[in-house]
Amino acid sequence: MGKEKQMTGEKIKLPRKVQHIIEALESGGYEAYAVGGCIRDSLLGRKPQDWDITTSAKPEEVKKIFKRTVDTGIQHGTVTVLLENEGFEVTTYRIDGKYEDGRHPKEVVFTPNLKEDLKRRDFTVNAMAYSEKEGLIDLFDGAGDLERGRIRCVGDAKERFREDALRMMRAVRFGAQLGFSIEENTKKAIRALASSLSKISAERIQMELVKLLVSDNPQEVRTLYETGLTTVFLPEFDAMMATEQNNPHHKYTVGEHTIVSLTHVRGEKVLRLAMLFHDVAKPVCITRDEEGIHHFHGHPGVGSEMTRKILRRLKFDNDTVQRVCALVAGHDDNPPATLRNVRRAMVRIGPGAFPHIFEVKRADILAQSSFKQQEKLEYLKEFESCYREITESRQCLSIKELAVNGRDLMEIGIPAGPGLGEVLSHLLDLVIEEPEKNTREYLLHTAKEYSIL
Repeated sequence: MGKEKQMTGEKIKLPRKVQHIIEALESGGYEAYAVGGCIRDSLLGRKPQDWDITTSAKPEEVKKIFKRTVDTGIQHGTVTVLLENEGFEVTTYRIDGKYEDGRHPKEVVFTPNLKEDLKRRDFTVNAMAYSEKEGLIDLFDGAGDLERGRIRCVGDAKERFREDALRMMRAVRFGAQLGFSIEENTKKAIRALASSLSKISAERIQMELVKLLVSDNPQEVRTLYETGLTTVFLPEFDAMMATEQNNPHHKYTVGEHTIVSLTHVRGEKVLRLAMLFHDVAKPVCITRDEEGIHHFHGHPGVGSEMTRKILRRLKFDNDTVQRVCALVAGHDDNPPATLRNVRRAMVRIGPGAFPHIFEVKRADILAQSSFKQQEKLEYLKEFESCYREITESRQCLSIKELAVNGRDLMEIGIPAGPGLGEVLSHLLDLVIEEPEKNTREYLLHTAKEYSIL
């Protein structure tokens, strides 16, 4: 590469297998480097999740050098080299052809020039390469951007985003994961081209959104909003940002309250999604009383249905949809903190929301105003204490946990049919009121009397 290489004194420790692949390619007369995110993470002192290798060798030449390979993306120059049952992607230097769908190049052209390969990459921090022989190759000051804590496109930002619109969300996601800001020209390009995100599949958008949400900086959803990206894939959030909460319990707009609440719950996918959507229906449920105070009656139930539609639109799996919707529906359900009332609430809210509902409620409270905040937190402790006592003593909360079942009732003469289910529901109501009544003897006697009536 000669003078085009910008060498630094940075030292990166390559894994043994990665070094073996690079040395084997070099022995064959080719250039080879570890490249991309693994170099970024190594310079940041983070453990890379994957090690990718770029080389001047063409795919068929790579396959001749290594005994075990898989053609994982050979049309784009990628061969997976298998060493001791571990796979490493080895990709030929390439120049991408025209991007006709805003996501994938129509064709790729192999090149012997590393610079040509690096300059097609998205961000400077992802466009560095390294080998023990040559050291760090940093043609676009990616190491400098790491030191400055910024995300900046390689070359012209608009060109990079026109090639692949998903890069706009990736810019925000990388910023959230690394705690970096987005360089101003890069951010301006996102604002200008945000509408082109509509070309990207819901599945890919979902992946980037989740990575951002579970990062250490979920508040960066604000950047998605400020750059116009949520307008494309989550317009409901824009409505939340525009909805005031003139109410003593709140000090932020619905959207800002949501952003703050995200920072108060641990970085688990279902919890962060629940916080993102817990108040999604407030803009459509808002009312104003005669004193000008805002109220949002019914927003948990309406919000649960809205959340279901949004998560389906973003192609989330069924389990995630059910769990998030249960938390949204139950986040504002606050029964009196007695065992009896909490048992009823557990049945009403549903088992899918517990015990995560307490983390959601706590984050919601911490993102509100100071008005009665301490009282709310004390109440939440009492609610959770009741829940713990109920679960630890294994109190009955469902028909399947009753000491009798439908077959038992039929054996004492109660016929199969809707009436049988009605009797079981009646027995469950009794047991929820008084758990000690969940005995076979008591329930059979009661069922017989109830069926006669």
